[in-house]
Amino acid sequence: QVQLVESGGGLVQAGDSLRLSCAASGRTFGTYAMGWFRQAPGKEREFVAAISWSGTYTYYADSVKGRFTISRDNAKNTVYLQMNSLKPEDTAVYYCAARRDNLGSYYVSLYDYWGQGTQVTVSS
Repeated sequence: QVQLVESGGGLVQAGDSLRLSCAASGRTFGTYAMGWFRQAPGKEREFVAAISWSGTYTYYADSVKGRFTISRDNAKNTVYLQMNSLKPEDTAVYYCAARRDNLGSYYVSLYDYWGQGTQVTVSS
C-alpha cells in the first residue's frame, strides 16, 4: 500500500511558477513509476507528466511540454512537478499517482494509488 500526499498548490498569476510535491509512504517508492494528472471543473482527469521508477524516462502532455518538469528523489520518497510560465488554463486540481511498474503511463486507469489532490489556480 502506498499513500500519497500532495502539497505546493496555490493561487498565482499568469507567468508565475509553482512547485508541487508529492510525498509517498512506504519503503518501495523506488519501484513505482509516478505521474501527475489534473482535473478542471467539469472536465475529465487528464495526464500532465510521468516519470519512470529510476527517473531515467519522463513523459509530458503536449500542453505542458517545455513549461513543466517532473522529477523525483527516491531517497526522500518524493516526486516533484516544477511548473513555469503558468497559464489560466493550467487551473485545476493536481493529483499525484503511483503505478506498480517501471515505466510511467498516460492513462489514468493504469495507476494504482492516488493522492487527494492540490488546487492550482492561475489568474490572468
